[in-house]
Amino acid sequence: MPEKPHEKLSARSRRGFLRGTAAAAGAASFLRAAETGREIKVGLVGCGGRGTGAAAQALQADDYAVLTAVADVDRERVDKSLEAVEERHQGKKKVRVNKKRQFLGLNAYQSVIDSGVDVVLLATPPGFRPQHLRACIEAGKHVFCEKPMAVDAPGVRSVHETVKMAAAKKLSLVAGFCWRYNSQVAAAMEQVHSGAIGEIVAYYATFYTNPVKPMPPHYERPLGMSDVEWQIRNWYNFVWLCGDGLVEQAVHSADKIAWAMGDKPPESCVAVGGRQIPAHDGNIFDHFEVNYRYPDGVRAFLGCRQIAGCHRENADYILGTKGKLTIGRGLLPRIEGENPWVYRGPQNNMYQEEHDVLFRAIRRGEPVNDGVRMANSSLLAIQGRMAAYTGQEITWEQAMQSQEERFPDNLRWNMPLDVPPLARPGQTKFV
Repeated sequence: MPEKPHEKLSARSRRGFLRGTAAAAGAASFLRAAETGREIKVGLVGCGGRGTGAAAQALQADDYAVLTAVADVDRERVDKSLEAVEERHQGKKKVRVNKKRQFLGLNAYQSVIDSGVDVVLLATPPGFRPQHLRACIEAGKHVFCEKPMAVDAPGVRSVHETVKMAAAKKLSLVAGFCWRYNSQVAAAMEQVHSGAIGEIVAYYATFYTNPVKPMPPHYERPLGMSDVEWQIRNWYNFVWLCGDGLVEQAVHSADKIAWAMGDKPPESCVAVGGRQIPAHDGNIFDHFEVNYRYPDGVRAFLGCRQIAGCHRENADYILGTKGKLTIGRGLLPRIEGENPWVYRGPQNNMYQEEHDVLFRAIRRGEPVNDGVRMANSSLLAIQGRMAAYTGQEITWEQAMQSQEERFPDNLRWNMPLDVPPLARPGQTKFV
């Protein structure tokens, strides 16, 4: 059993944090010092597979980047993560995390922030993201923030506020929307924006996969394990933690739709979705189909499914007045039509590129900020979930102003936490 983090989640909620100017001065001082080749101290919050990968890539991105602090709720996960990162970087030269800097518990993120790191990698379940991001930026830290940025509209609004704070403090904020850093897809989107396929008429995105982290049988829940611990250990199956599959996974497709559309929001959307394969305890759907309506009759369609034994595909089909761009299906991005084109350039590691961009920006003192688009792409997926859950047409403005809060207040490790029932379109109300 992991060590039990019993403490109450910090009072620094999404709705309000103390603000100060000392952190901004510290960030500016760090940027000047960074140009001299000093070490960049990295902290990791969330030691799962994605967090471990992000830590290894962060250390690879800069010769003087060192991992000095980590946080999680699970001791075993901390140990495995550090072992994996050390192995990737051949020993402890770049991994300097002693036991005193291995923090456990719901408040462990704050301990990482307070440990003297310069950069924080946020890779916990998405429900925690708005709070963790706000605390990092308030403290003057540069951030790599995994997607999505929130699981509800109040969280997105909080992120928007934090993004403005980061810009004012000249802090770098890079999002885990990795396709934006993929050389092939970036080149394809340049073709779209240059008019190679003419005006976009329709966009069809697919994200059909197997179940990502299936819920274990109910009888496997250890006796005495709290609701909060059980749900965090199986976070992908609970909306307050993951946002549902459309928001946690297919948000990548939503982000590419937003990218092609010039990051302009849709007017509205309708959607269908549900759960085909019954599952106990969790409350997420296993399939969605969203129809986004943009100005001038342009449509974008996003289909996602997480059911074993079905057709699998992650692709994008962008139809224009002069041609069709296809991304995926095991081939290089290509255009058919008046201006035929096939991508012939380099194929980079998009996960590594995210961190290369972040650390290069820090070294040069030239901040990058993915904030506005990362928040809006998250909301684009959340909007689709709202439409599917309620069975209603949801406008962008409705989605942005929604008062539905999924993340619990005053979260504590041993508190009882009921699971809301699976949404029922036509009965579940928009809030």
